[in-house]
Amino acid sequence: MLGGRGRSCSGGGAWTHGSEADWASGVVYAEGGCSGCLASAPKVGEMCMAERFPWRGCRHLLPSAPLPWLLTVEAGHKAPTQVPQWCDTQPTPCSTPHRGFSYVDLVEGLRDGHFYALKRILCHDKEDRQAALHEVKMHGLFDHPNILPLVDHCMVEKGAKHEAWLLLPYVKGGTLWSEVQALREKGTFMPEQRILHIFHGICQGLQAMHSKGYAHRDLKPTNVLLDEDDRPVLMDLGSMNQARIEVSSSRQAMAVQDWAAQRCTISYRAPELFTVPSQCVIDERTDIWSLGCVLYCMMFGEGPYDAIFQKGDSVALAVQNPITLPPTTRYSEALQRLLSSMMMVNPQERPSINEVLHQLEGLQPAPAGQDTTQI
Repeated sequence: MLGGRGRSCSGGGAWTHGSEADWASGVVYAEGGCSGCLASAPKVGEMCMAERFPWRGCRHLLPSAPLPWLLTVEAGHKAPTQVPQWCDTQPTPCSTPHRGFSYVDLVEGLRDGHFYALKRILCHDKEDRQAALHEVKMHGLFDHPNILPLVDHCMVEKGAKHEAWLLLPYVKGGTLWSEVQALREKGTFMPEQRILHIFHGICQGLQAMHSKGYAHRDLKPTNVLLDEDDRPVLMDLGSMNQARIEVSSSRQAMAVQDWAAQRCTISYRAPELFTVPSQCVIDERTDIWSLGCVLYCMMFGEGPYDAIFQKGDSVALAVQNPITLPPTTRYSEALQRLLSSMMMVNPQERPSINEVLHQLEGLQPAPAGQDTTQI
């Protein structure tokens, strides 16, 4: 949907503009006035036909000096940040449907010519703002090739409300989910060697999180990006928190359970998060369960509980039973055993991420040129 110069968008909003002083600041960003209706901005230096000001969008400048000047070049998609998605925006149940929404826009750095993803999180109150800043803080903990870095951020006032702006690298390959779906539409499945390559990178990103005492808590195919070399990058750190949670009362148990219902996608949520005991320890092995669901999706074209959720059946009941893998000859027995080990209902029986990586290394072929013959 394109917004012409000085014209309103079809959703009822209008392109905004700044002043001569705004233009002098060097920031160029055009924003649609309705929910998610963004369009290609006019070229740099063109005039707003309605007000005769040089074209500029938002009046709030991103604060960091090294941040590239921005120009919106393509509309993003609107999606609740907390729901499972089909395609790149799968619908998931959310107990607060009017909160936690975000928009992702493709933007271009005018200084460096690079593309970025601008995630705008709508914040209705202080709690929303704290949640957005928590996501910023989580990004700052890691510098790892398999975890999406944060380029910059700011909080923008929108009348009585705010928007948290997170500037992130643009990963051209899209999500792991979109790749799995594209293969499924062709009637094919991902070969084992490609699965091992991608899965190894996912595990390395998760290992970096667990080694610092944190758990992702919302690992799923739509939260894994693939670059052009099939390098996986974990994103959406808004649900991340301390890995070890000690529960010592029914009140604490209910609080953890309610939090998980809002922040952890239902079809990838570990069994222990559906009914939290009043005396227990929740730890990073919730991620191992989700990791198993991701591996299952790569192998069989959908998550193990996606169909159950889509039919409206109880995922909470389904995850309490041992998983049965579909019969297949496409994949080695060793890979299937690895998958089954991560999908144990009892978290104490699941491997750690280090143990998963150790098993995975035994499945991967030796580097080219290395002699594997045993004498």
